[in-house]
Amino acid sequence: MAVASPPRRIPTWDLPVRLCHWLLVALVIDAWISNKFGDIRLRWHLWNGYAILTLLVFRIIWGFVGSSTARFTNFMTGWSEVVHYLKSTMHGNAPSYPGHNPAGGWSVAALLSLLTMQGLCGLFASDDIMASGPLNFLVSETMAGKLSTLHSVGFWLLLGMITVHLSAVFFYLLFKKDNLITPMITGVKHVRAGHPEFPVRIQSPWLALPVLIASASLVWLGIQVWKW
Repeated sequence: MAVASPPRRIPTWDLPVRLCHWLLVALVIDAWISNKFGDIRLRWHLWNGYAILTLLVFRIIWGFVGSSTARFTNFMTGWSEVVHYLKSTMHGNAPSYPGHNPAGGWSVAALLSLLTMQGLCGLFASDDIMASGPLNFLVSETMAGKLSTLHSVGFWLLLGMITVHLSAVFFYLLFKKDNLITPMITGVKHVRAGHPEFPVRIQSPWLALPVLIASASLVWLGIQVWKW
């Protein structure tokens, strides 16, 4: 009687990507809490925004110098490949990917873009009472009002995109029996015997430290230069 081969472990997500992912989750939740229940000048909400912008800059840079699964060139595909993947998924024969699939890659890009829009608009926004972004003085009252509205509307767009993202994650978990959550915690994915080999190159996590310092410096300098 043949003995089934145990699942293989393949590296999927490096530590910097995993930390960035879960810190963004925590900061987005905290951004809502600090906006609803923070002090009247929204100081904590403001620092929360700085932290989100720093992580976004980090993730963008890491998307060019990080591990192979983190690089945009490896998961940002043409729309024809996205359509082909979605059709294959409906027919139950979608190809496997070590990291993001073509549809998931565009989902990540959309989330990062919405978060960036939120962060940048927040720098110029104002509630016309007590709280305003650090660069609010650079724009007219009319423009500040428009950016404040976009900052508010952007939250609901972001919430909608997060809902789509979570729906896809649970669809894969419940119907395709593909757990996408655990690899984002452990960094490894368990695959069945016969699963195709993927040449995944994991970048040294020590490289993330200077990238993070550079990201924080860019956010700080970007704000301070305008304030000077």
